[in-house]
Amino acid sequence: MKYPVSFSPRHRGKAIELDAAREVIALLGINGEPIGSLSWDLVIDQIMAYRTVPVQNEVRTEPRISLAFRVRYHTPEGEYFDSRAGGIGGGGMFIESVAPLPVGTRLAMEFSLPEHPEEWLPTRGIVAWICPKADHYTFSPGMGVQFTDVDPEVRQRILDLVKSLQGKAQTS
Repeated sequence: MKYPVSFSPRHRGKAIELDAAREVIALLGINGEPIGSLSWDLVIDQIMAYRTVPVQNEVRTEPRISLAFRVRYHTPEGEYFDSRAGGIGGGGMFIESVAPLPVGTRLAMEFSLPEHPEEWLPTRGIVAWICPKADHYTFSPGMGVQFTDVDPEVRQRILDLVKSLQGKAQTS
């Protein structure tokens, strides 16, 4: 499908051609000659790089810390993942992923905290937000998962760990 460039003065007369089968966008010259092309992935990455993310007020009510630990999770559809989390708090965790799941996806999770790496702690959550690529807020792409069902003992262990590590950070 070809679309003429009509309103951009510097490029008037050229055309944009979309090839949905190959997921490519091409720029054609005034005489229809190919000038260049880009994959849809590159176009989407450029759009995402220049988007303005609305500033959101802090909605977390629980303290949290940056901490790397192992996490395994699966969706109701049966997709299983083994990953690394980059932070945790009483309300949820950040799971690193180059392909974050959509917001609203429900997860059954189990994670292993550094002080007892052989012990897996079960919980459930929902994807609350995603970070499709590393940005100035996170070092890794991934998703923020809000806990929806966590055993009170597991939650207390998380809060104790957060408090202890925050205390160590303040005395350093």
